[in-house]
Amino acid sequence: MNNLKKIGISALAGSLAAFSANAVEMAVSGSAKITYHNGHSSEVTGNPMGMNTSIGFSGSGDVNGYETSMLVTAADQFGGMSSASVTVDLGDMGKVSFDQGVGIGGISTIDDKTPSAYEEVWDGLDAVTGDKNGLVGGGNSGVFVYSNTIAGSAFTAQLGKGASGAQTDDAVGGEGTSGSSWDFAVTNSDLYEGMTVGAGYGKIANSGGGQGSDDDEHYTAFVTYTMSGVSVGYQESFVGNDQQGGIDEEAMGWGVSVNLMEGLSASYGEREVEHIKPSLAHVTEDQEGFALAYTMGSATLSVQNNEVSNNGGTAGTSDETTQVALSLAF
Repeated sequence: MNNLKKIGISALAGSLAAFSANAVEMAVSGSAKITYHNGHSSEVTGNPMGMNTSIGFSGSGDVNGYETSMLVTAADQFGGMSSASVTVDLGDMGKVSFDQGVGIGGISTIDDKTPSAYEEVWDGLDAVTGDKNGLVGGGNSGVFVYSNTIAGSAFTAQLGKGASGAQTDDAVGGEGTSGSSWDFAVTNSDLYEGMTVGAGYGKIANSGGGQGSDDDEHYTAFVTYTMSGVSVGYQESFVGNDQQGGIDEEAMGWGVSVNLMEGLSASYGEREVEHIKPSLAHVTEDQEGFALAYTMGSATLSVQNNEVSNNGGTAGTSDETTQVALSLAF
């Protein structure tokens, strides 16, 4: 919780303090999730029980004539993770935010929009750690975000310098990543009743060095349709690695989610990631997942099973995860 004491928003805090308590709205929310996790048979077994907790503080008020809001979230007390954002509402000109890990804008907000009753089909699989795995976006820490509604479409763009990493005030990020990152996403739900479409594009800074470009190309597009409690969706993405010898990734995924009864839903989805290896045979990674979730009030009980072959683009490897979770919101 000490991270909450210094998050680089002293200007906002000072401005809010200049007004009476009645002029500022404050809210506190929290959540807790208790999980049972069963991994692949080749993995080391141990205590399968775990818990994640989070608490969020939000405040808003008039700052020099502009509606300004702040969000601070502390998640996972064991890992000390926290995130924050400050947003200034400019009315018809849109909103400008500084994001420190919340993930409020840019192409990463649509990295996987296929329907699911709980988590995505790649959630909890080993290959996702340290591997793009066909997922677009370069992180959401230390970036400026612009958002607005233009001609009925929601537009959001993100700009960051160097590596995306949370920094305290007066701090400078570490070396190893050159250039700047920028990306955007556009979504629209007004073209046809029940249908949502979206697309995004970006240039994401990489570690540079050697030959090749110092940024990678990311783009994605999706469509979802909902009717009578059934949602279906399809998405394609491309993650380019423009460093010398880099491996590009092309991803295609689909999913269907069904509302079985009030509060109870089930989903199934599949996803393919083509790992395009220079001078070597390409490898197709196959993911699939099933989820079941029951929500009653502020409590959700869920079951998720995800599997993958050719894990992370390595032929002949596989992984599997099964999770049972009880999530509570306060």
